[in-house]
Amino acid sequence: MSTPPSTPGTPPASPSEAPQGLGLGMFLGVYTPTVLTILGVILYLRMGWVVGNAGIGGALLIVLLANSITAITAFSLSALSTNMRVGVGGAYYIISRSLGLELGGALGIPLYLSQALSVTLYAYGLAESLRLIWPGVPVQLMAAVIVVLVVFVASRSTVLALKMQLPIMAFIFLSLAALVFGIDFEGPRIALQGEWPDASFWQVFAVFFPAVTGVLAGVGLSGDLKDPGRSIPMGVGLAVFTGFVVYMAAPWVLGFAANADGLRNNELLWTQVAMGGAWFVMPGLWGAILSSAIGSILGAPRTLQALAMDRLAPKALGELDEKTGEPMVALRISGGVALLAVALGDLNA
Repeated sequence: MSTPPSTPGTPPASPSEAPQGLGLGMFLGVYTPTVLTILGVILYLRMGWVVGNAGIGGALLIVLLANSITAITAFSLSALSTNMRVGVGGAYYIISRSLGLELGGALGIPLYLSQALSVTLYAYGLAESLRLIWPGVPVQLMAAVIVVLVVFVASRSTVLALKMQLPIMAFIFLSLAALVFGIDFEGPRIALQGEWPDASFWQVFAVFFPAVTGVLAGVGLSGDLKDPGRSIPMGVGLAVFTGFVVYMAAPWVLGFAANADGLRNNELLWTQVAMGGAWFVMPGLWGAILSSAIGSILGAPRTLQALAMDRLAPKALGELDEKTGEPMVALRISGGVALLAVALGDLNA
């Protein structure tokens, strides 16, 4: 029996069309990786710098602008995911099935690269944070080691990697509570209007914006969700709202913690003002960064896998390991891209 011809612009039938995967639910499969990627390295290591330059008012404006972009993205994802069965590939799958393979491929490749490079971002964040207790740490070498370790964890089991994030979430919210309870709210030490001594508005915005791009972390596991049409809207919406609340509160809290110069130049500030000091802050900091890296390394290979299924990348990139069910070739290539990006040199780059 012959196969009917496909209409122009219609994606070819592929394994990504069929329900498959690990049968994850909304909380573990979407909300957890998304919110932990949002509450990551920028919150701990750069939010004080943002407030120190922009002031409380400027920081709030930056947070509002950045979150408005991710909110629009979340609404779009929700609308589309409720009108189609979302397969492997997350955002790439939704774009390619809505607008055709030509545009899907054009956006899918840079989307994949952004996910893989996010692993480098978080690896550098974790490596730089180690300087707080080990001033002489070789940051670039440590970032490379972290990339390798994260790839190893992801190669063992996706479910194991996601379950590791549950205690990490508890550590993060404990560190946030410790910061709030450790500050004396007698009066803000920084003005609403920023001084902008180190950077312009858009430079500060560019440093902050990666904090909210974690909105795609949970969608990247779409092929492993039991009910994507329900899990994606609920999980992404709750995660974006959680991140918005935390980041809108952060400028006010940090504005009472130190003056502008102290916020810009003191990465140890959280450990100095939080209740319990480093004992509460460091586990949350390291956990947030590590979970963000794990979320990125879980999503990037699946985007590459979906590109391979649609014949926009070599077929071998879509092959699954028989034992683990993971796209191992795509995972190793993603780890290699992240390792190459370690040559960028530091977190801001």
